[in-house]
Amino acid sequence: MSNLDRVALTGEYDYLEELISCNLSYFYNFEDELLFPTINLKESEVIYGLGLWVMEPRDAATVMLVRNSDNSSEGPIEVFMLRRNLNLDFVGGAYVFPGGAVDELDQAIADDQELAGRPDHKSGSLLGTNDGGVKFWVAAIRECFEEAGVLLARRSASEGVLSLVDAGDRALFDGYRQALNRKEATFESILRAEGLTLLSDSIFYFSHWITPEGAPRRYDTRFFVAVAPPDQVALHDNGETVANCWISPNDALNRHRNSEFDLILPTIKNLEALARFSNVAEVISAASAFETIPTVLPRMVPDGNGVRILLPGDQGYEEALSAEFSPTRPLPGRPGGPAI
Repeated sequence: MSNLDRVALTGEYDYLEELISCNLSYFYNFEDELLFPTINLKESEVIYGLGLWVMEPRDAATVMLVRNSDNSSEGPIEVFMLRRNLNLDFVGGAYVFPGGAVDELDQAIADDQELAGRPDHKSGSLLGTNDGGVKFWVAAIRECFEEAGVLLARRSASEGVLSLVDAGDRALFDGYRQALNRKEATFESILRAEGLTLLSDSIFYFSHWITPEGAPRRYDTRFFVAVAPPDQVALHDNGETVANCWISPNDALNRHRNSEFDLILPTIKNLEALARFSNVAEVISAASAFETIPTVLPRMVPDGNGVRILLPGDQGYEEALSAEFSPTRPLPGRPGGPAI
């Protein structure tokens, strides 16, 4: 009996087991439509092997900012989401959480405890990396500032999260954000100029997804969850992202089912996980208590004219090989390639 069957029959529920044993077949949609992005391969390193397009996944980090609606401690919960620019090759038009790839400068900040702070020891050990994985926390916080304008940092150990109630402070950090996005400043230089330490100890590791082999762009993504600062306003950047919203997880999922709100599979599954909590306190309590975080590596297999995505626990997952994307076979969505 699968974990999903056991849950259905007994009424028991375990987020981590359900997360990796769901039977959602398609990568982006609840229904029979596969929304597979077209990718410019010139932007990625392609490794040839065994007749497949095999991409090494790039480290990435994403943060789910959560709050209780109407400033009520009882909830319900809302999460901040951004809509990616429709002109982007990678999941253009989809709603996502703030996040992106880890870069070398993130590691430099991670090596300086005065800048990076340190995640809760238990949370850090969950990543299973030799260095504690602090760079993932740094990347998640940096991307949140770049994409959403929210900076999860404090000025000193005695102070809470940075407040931007003052109009002058808001203008200052908006300028920093724009300079960072224009690559006229580094995240490290901003932190040093303002004497800030990242709130790594208040951001909790939540899930781990790796893009399946065979995809033309792959990420090894760590998902985090954090309480949204009450005195900061989250906004899209009008570049890579073109809209934003605070939305309940169930509302986002329902709108996706109605084809009103494009989502990719990892986002769907993390929204489903968030939807099981009544308020922010429950989310943070659960995330801070996780003993293990499973790595979810979907597998792509040919399915008629399209591609089927299998998750751990799905029938045929163990036997499945990645769908073949040889140098002579067009990518999904292109003439002669798998249908989307």
